[in-house]
Amino acid sequence: MATPTAVNLWTVRDHLAADRAGTLRRLADLGYDAVEPYEATDDPAGLRAIADDLGLAVCSAHSHELLGADDPDAVFEAVNTLGTDLVIVPYGLLEEAFAGRDALARTAATLNSLAEGAARHGLVLGYHNYWWEFESEIDGRHAAEVLADLLAPEVFFEIDDYWAALGGADVPGVVTRLGERVRALHLKDGPIAKGAAHTALGRGEMPTARILAAAPAAALRIVELQTCDGDVFEALAESRAFLDSQADPS
Repeated sequence: MATPTAVNLWTVRDHLAADRAGTLRRLADLGYDAVEPYEATDDPAGLRAIADDLGLAVCSAHSHELLGADDPDAVFEAVNTLGTDLVIVPYGLLEEAFAGRDALARTAATLNSLAEGAARHGLVLGYHNYWWEFESEIDGRHAAEVLADLLAPEVFFEIDDYWAALGGADVPGVVTRLGERVRALHLKDGPIAKGAAHTALGRGEMPTARILAAAPAAALRIVELQTCDGDVFEALAESRAFLDSQADPS
């Protein structure tokens, strides 16, 4: 079965707040197969019902609430309700969590503990990067890649290509080295500058085609625009067309 092409719903957060069902329908009409909620606990049953009705899968789910949660089981139960088995830590581990081996060991321990809790609910834990995991280096290696050595093998990476590039990474090289640990890609494009608006895939400076070629065939392709100067749905339509143009015809 072909890998679904998805949208992280942060891209259309304002539209969702105004009209959730209508926004999801527009994504389905653009040809997207799946969505990735940016907070799993935000009415998971309601989102799942609309997505099911539209034929959209929930491919994975972020939860900002996992780190430091008094009851992480509530997050895992929400992810089960959404119908995916991939739960992702999207934010909360800041620069100091990657500043040296001791900090990385503590970071890995935190993620490994969450992974054990996720597994008890039939879920697999992933980690989504920003730029600081790549700006920070340990013995000439990006901290994110050193972290991979410390994580339980089942913990996967959702590589945000744009943020990794901002951190100075050769993103296709990172994706190649991490190999099957990369189960999802966050695909952005733009001028690779902090604070710049994002563009449709293929319109900016990101080597998206090479990143896709380096990624495992089964890795999720998830489009995200943090900000957009034009019409976000037009950018999503163009991004979908770009991904279709990169698909292996075999």
